[in-house]
Amino acid sequence: MSSGPDAAPRETGAGAVGAHDGEPAASAIAAVLAAARGIRSPVVLIDGPSGAGKSTLADAVIERWPGPPPTLVRLDDVYPGWTGLERAGSDLARTLLPPTRRGSVGSWRRWDWARDAPGVLERVRPGRNGLVVEGCGAFTAGASAIDAVHVWVDAADATRKRRALRRDRGTYDPYWELWERQWRRHVRRTSPERRATVRLRAAPDGRIEPGTAAGAVAVHAGA
Repeated sequence: MSSGPDAAPRETGAGAVGAHDGEPAASAIAAVLAAARGIRSPVVLIDGPSGAGKSTLADAVIERWPGPPPTLVRLDDVYPGWTGLERAGSDLARTLLPPTRRGSVGSWRRWDWARDAPGVLERVRPGRNGLVVEGCGAFTAGASAIDAVHVWVDAADATRKRRALRRDRGTYDPYWELWERQWRRHVRRTSPERRATVRLRAAPDGRIEPGTAAGAVAVHAGA
């Protein structure tokens, strides 16, 4: 069962209903894949505020991934409740990436949103297929992976709120301001956008388009 501030519309779960109102442009997906190309066991971290389109992008990147798909960890499955943004990132920073980078088995604890309690322990084996970590705080979760691809997805506040609340059909409404306060504190403390190697932005219709990569390298539509 899945919920949380960025829950994608999957089969079950309080936050898993609704439909995306925009899809990533082919050039946005290509920008992420190009940044990961040539990296052995690549790690892709997809971060940004709630409602920007991170889950949609992660699904699209994995669908287009060359070769066997990478392991996907969604932070929505890790947050220990609606006040758990910081804890989820710090927990994954200890238990997921460091072990797998050493060739050992990493792990993360799934949060059971239905019971509002810790769930099963998931294990991630090291491998060459790569790893995608998606959600608010993903850059913190992958802090030990200095060669990771840092993808920042943003959108106007009004666009984000509309997408998030419409997607979850009322489930997220009571928690929007609570989550936004946590997110703003997190951004002030960690300045995550500064670490971005690929920058993307959702248009008002929700379509995710390329922005400007770090180092002032432009990624143009259709590239």
